[in-house]
Amino acid sequence: MIDTVADIVRVHARQRPDAPALIVGEEVITFGELDARSNRAAQAFAAAGIGPGDRVAFVDKNGAEFFDVAFGLAKLGAVGVPVNWRLAAPEMRHILVDSGAAAVVVGAEFFAHLEAIEADIDATVIAVGTHARWPDFTDWVAGHPAVDPGVRTAADDLVFLMYTSGTTGLPKGVMLSNANYVCKTGGVAAGPWQLDADAVSLAVMPLFHMAGSGWVFAGLWEGAATVLLRDVVPSEILDAIARHRVTNMLLVPAVIASLLDTPGVANADFSWVRLIVYGASPISDDVLLRGIERFGGIFAQVYGMTETTGSITQLDGAEHQPHLLRSCGRPYPWVEVRIVGTDGAELPVGSVGEVWTRSAQNMLGYWNNPDATAATLTPDGWLRTGDAGYLDADGYLYLHDRVKDMIVSGGENVYPAEVENVLMTHPEVADVAVIGVPDRRWGEAVKAVVVPTAGATLDGAELIAFARARLGGFKLPKSVDLVDALPRTPSGKILKRALREPYWADADRHIG
Repeated sequence: MIDTVADIVRVHARQRPDAPALIVGEEVITFGELDARSNRAAQAFAAAGIGPGDRVAFVDKNGAEFFDVAFGLAKLGAVGVPVNWRLAAPEMRHILVDSGAAAVVVGAEFFAHLEAIEADIDATVIAVGTHARWPDFTDWVAGHPAVDPGVRTAADDLVFLMYTSGTTGLPKGVMLSNANYVCKTGGVAAGPWQLDADAVSLAVMPLFHMAGSGWVFAGLWEGAATVLLRDVVPSEILDAIARHRVTNMLLVPAVIASLLDTPGVANADFSWVRLIVYGASPISDDVLLRGIERFGGIFAQVYGMTETTGSITQLDGAEHQPHLLRSCGRPYPWVEVRIVGTDGAELPVGSVGEVWTRSAQNMLGYWNNPDATAATLTPDGWLRTGDAGYLDADGYLYLHDRVKDMIVSGGENVYPAEVENVLMTHPEVADVAVIGVPDRRWGEAVKAVVVPTAGATLDGAELIAFARARLGGFKLPKSVDLVDALPRTPSGKILKRALREPYWADADRHIG
């Protein structure tokens, strides 16, 4: 019986210890070995003073160490804080300070990030790799016994703090519990996602994303072997599918598009692939139809967010019919979805309003942010998604726009306010609006529409370079338009819909 995140590895280690859990490069880690590795990690953290409720951050690309740490912390009742390694150092600083992380496990590629902010955080730093001052993670855990600490954890105990960008420009910590993961993972693994003990799952999306770690947990839940790739390299994805006979994978549309353009894809054998789950950003009809032509009708679209422990709706392969391609599917059986108007009343079928959802997947709230929590969660358990959409007569959900103007580029959430706040600090910027525009590869691309100051000689390349030193790469504007003025309402609010309309007018797909 799996009642907590820690039980995922415990149960399979007891029942099938020699079965492969993770395949990382040439290394095969069995469930028994993963259980032992995470036990040692738990003991090492406990010896360092980490206990129930304490937060530990992880900053690195995909690797087995993520799960050593995640399961080790879960066994202690401590809390994992996966950090988006694409963030700039100041953004990482905010997460580490806000979460109160007592320790940080950091990979060699990101040593410089941590060194830049080390003086500002009160945390023990453990290196994945060799560092002049910080202990190496492998050596740090090696001397500890592979014994489960035996800490009893409850369903509502916090297990992960997943940071998602905020409209104020500061990332918010989404509090996710054991119960959230048990509901979501246990619900989707065997049914909607067709995972079982004979499956070989491919995990290539970053583990700080629900599309990364949440996908791996689903495979492990069912005892599947998961092939873990460190980074998104289309040729390596093709190789992994063939080499390991991958049956199930989750990819964002940008990766699907890249995969379809990769040499060798036309002749590759995908006959053993059961399911390709996609979501997190818009997908064009062209990419989707090319994908179905190449892989077959095995695509399933999902819609969700970090605050709902990932997906809450799914459009199955058989439902990828022309009249449904703009839908993101129907809610899972345990998930409620309704459409609500500005007055808080539920709207009838076909009417556009804000998408609300209720299930045991809904987050506990935002860390140290009661105002944001109250604005998002209702007293009777509904979560306001901030997305606008409608339900048809058959219960299919269609997303119409984004209430919060969020941009989803290559599966990454970008809030315009974050980018606008940075661009407005440039001395030659008088006004700015950041919008998402269609992009065949990334779904949406970040565009800045800028009003220069009088007499300025500003150009787009200069402004992008200015932002690069202050923002994570995925948040950078891909293009800049210079204009005389921005359209505004009489009250002064920028009319972003009017700015977006010319770019989206001929787009074949708006929201994914």
